[in-house]
Amino acid sequence: MNPTMPLKVYNSLTRQKEVFQPINPPYVGMYVCGPTVSGESHLGHARPFITFDVVYRYLKFLGFKVRYVRNITDAGHFEEEGRDAEDKISKKAVLEKLEPMELVQKYTNLYHWAMSRFNNLPPSIEPTATGHIVEQIEMIKKIIADGYAYEANGSVYFDVEKYNTDFSKKGQPYGILSGRVLEDQIESTRELDNQDEKRNKSDFALWKNAPAEHIMRWQSPWGEGFPGWHIECSAMSTKYLGEEFDIHGGGMDLQFPHHECEIAQSTVCNHKMPARYWLHNNMITINGKKMGKSYNNQIKLTEMFTGTHPMLAQAYSPQTIRFFILQSHYRGTLDFSNEALQASEKALKRLWDAYEWVIAQQFADNSTAKDASLDANVVKLVGEFTEFMNDDLNTAKVLANMFELVSIINSIKDKHIQADALSSATVQLLQTQLKQFVEEVFGLKNERESDDGKLNGVLQLLIDIRKEAKSKKDFLTSDKIRNELAALGVQLKDEKDGGMSYSIS
Repeated sequence: MNPTMPLKVYNSLTRQKEVFQPINPPYVGMYVCGPTVSGESHLGHARPFITFDVVYRYLKFLGFKVRYVRNITDAGHFEEEGRDAEDKISKKAVLEKLEPMELVQKYTNLYHWAMSRFNNLPPSIEPTATGHIVEQIEMIKKIIADGYAYEANGSVYFDVEKYNTDFSKKGQPYGILSGRVLEDQIESTRELDNQDEKRNKSDFALWKNAPAEHIMRWQSPWGEGFPGWHIECSAMSTKYLGEEFDIHGGGMDLQFPHHECEIAQSTVCNHKMPARYWLHNNMITINGKKMGKSYNNQIKLTEMFTGTHPMLAQAYSPQTIRFFILQSHYRGTLDFSNEALQASEKALKRLWDAYEWVIAQQFADNSTAKDASLDANVVKLVGEFTEFMNDDLNTAKVLANMFELVSIINSIKDKHIQADALSSATVQLLQTQLKQFVEEVFGLKNERESDDGKLNGVLQLLIDIRKEAKSKKDFLTSDKIRNELAALGVQLKDEKDGGMSYSIS
């Protein structure tokens, strides 16, 4: 890494850009909140996972040795809006008539499949909440022992007001990350069905007592129950990255309450702020509204890849979506539209065509540039790749430079600019830096598909889902898949041996 151009990142905790200085260089510990696998991932989920894949890739490019931990929430993610605080996994398992872990495996597989299509690197460690119940219980016991949590009817709650009173004196109030003042939070908190168990409205659950009908349950010192959402990440990040680590990442919608609660829990247990740098990506919106279940505007990734959602004018490939996301700075807003994605599709093709051509060329040995001004401009544009990435990971500016280079490359290709206009050293620098940033840092790849652009992987997935539906005599789902694929020109054929084949018209 060039010491004159240090990496700076925007730290949500301090609300300013800071030079990135790992605790124990060259090692970096990074924790990113992963998916709750109670359903399919949607377009809004794609942004944080692609964003932090680029962060991971760039840190490695700079020479850091990164331990990237991204969890799977397979229990305990609930909204405290009722006395029973339903676990999302448990609730969805009942709806789909599946064992909870069967449901978890189904959607974890779908998530991994989508991440692979995006060309995201797998994390170093991918822990699950259900695999760390013991660690969560031990952490809760410590919080109780230190006086910052209490048991009520088999549930355990974190005492936010006591924490705020004690830690405000140390300069670390509850709300330090989000900037929310506790008194204002209390005033705006609506009355919920289970408030009578809590000492204060702002207290949050560390452990919930499981009612008789609740499927997912574990033994604890407070009776059978299941963990709260926030304690899971505190337990897993501490186990794999230590009491203090370098980067905690996630979407900005997780700043409050999830990350705020993590800070409080971990600080009580470990007596220090868990992460030095808190990085948060902005949301993908549709007509200005966050994409999410509450707005009924989710577009599942399988729908994006096949174009089967009513809001989609066509199918969009995983690399088009990745490119679309990288065209905006990760902290900026990004509004979905078919026009924007169609423009991204064309721009990506233009970039990739120019990139492939220039990488494949063997230019003549030319020690002196015939066009010194152009040569200096190419060196400047390429040199700014690192400069822009070191300024809070600005992928949008890097891509802008790449497209200036695309124009130059195409002019050389079309012989509007002579090949010897650039020196051999500059051409080699251009080829090397483009390869490193296009493929290694940005994770873009060639994804030319056969069968008129249809995604064979998605088709196979739908065939597998239909086969499973038929085996369970769920003919409504089976027929729906067959009929909707037929409408798209994909004909499914049931084979005598129980298999299925398809053809595309």
